[in-house]
Formats: sequence, structure tokens, C-alpha cells
Amino acid sequence: MGKLTLTTFLTLDGVMQAPGGPDEDRSGGFDYGGWLAPFADEGMGEFMTEVFDRAGAFLLGRRTYEIFAGYWPRQTDPADPIASRLNGLPKYVASTTLKEPAWAGTTVIDGEQLQSEVVRAKDATEGELQVHGSGALAQWLLARDLVDELNLLVYPVFLGTGRRLFPTGGLPTACEVTQSRTTSSGTAIHTYRPTGRAAFGTIGE
Repeated sequence: MGKLTLTTFLTLDGVMQAPGGPDEDRSGGFDYGGWLAPFADEGMGEFMTEVFDRAGAFLLGRRTYEIFAGYWPRQTDPADPIASRLNGLPKYVASTTLKEPAWAGTTVIDGEQLQSEVVRAKDATEGELQVHGSGALAQWLLARDLVDELNLLVYPVFLGTGRRLFPTGGLPTACEVTQSRTTSSGTAIHTYRPTGRAAFGTIGE
């Protein structure tokens, strides 16, 4: 049985929207796409290679799937550690509207059966069932305690607007840190494992 992991790029104020380019996702009038680019460095690349080396399958939201499908199938170098896995491993996309995906190896999971299908896909995966980006899907999974591990790459910039990973009203959840590092550009990379509901008390008592 595999485990479900979530890997997300975040600003200091928790924004995850459109890290890769200006036109990646302008929904909600977001004008700051591409905020990650000035901080991309070798350390980030090394970490992402490590993440993809553990992949057994991928679970993506519709928007992230379409972004990936528009780029990665054209990257055909078998030595590329990311492209080879995205193109060669099973991909599940959560969508009620996508009917005939063109990217080889893709299975569409309908929203009505999403939870049971996610559990089934995780059980069938050797290694990690990986979620990358996919904001709405990530929030849905977190709200149901379906994420086993989070890789959060936090970049030294804040924007003041944009879609955030952790919305108001989410489940109060405690985590333990299992891995931590900082890259040369100042990106803080932390891996967290949820441990249950958050606890509360008074300091000094």
C-alpha cells in the first residue's frame, strides 16, 4: 500500500496560485503569476528530483492536470527524472467534466466517488500517490484527513492576494516535521506528517 503525499510551492503568506508563470492561472484577477521564478535554484531542483524518485502514481486536479498535460508529454528525454515519471506512471485526475484525456496513462475519477477512488488508488500504488499543486483538490483531501505527508516549499516573498493552500475553516491539525532544509535562494523546505487534531492549552500551566 502506498501513501498519499502533497507537494506545494507557497509564498510566505501561504499563496500557492500560479507559481510557474504569469499566465498559469489568472483566476480571481491574479496578476502575480510566476512569483517562484526568481528563487528557482539547484537546491529546489534536487529536492523535487528526490520527490519524483519516490512516485508510484499521480493524483491531480483538473487545472493542474491540464497545465502538466500541455507541457510534459513533449519532454521525451528518458533521463529526465520528472518527465519520465509523469509520462510513464499512472495518473488520476479528479474531474466531473473531463471525459477523454489525451495524456497516456490517465484515469478520470468522478467527483461523486472521489474519496473511495482515492483510497483505492493509494492502496494500489507502490510508492507514493503524489499530489502536486492542485489547490482545490489539496484542500478537499486535507479536510478529510487523506494526506499522509506534506512537502511545503516556502519562498521568501509575500503577495497579499491569491489562492491559499490552507483556507479559513480548515481542520485544526497538528503535524510533526520529518525533514527540513533551506536552499541557497532562501527557500525553506519542510516535510510534515499530520499527527491528529491540534491541541490547545495555556503556556506555563
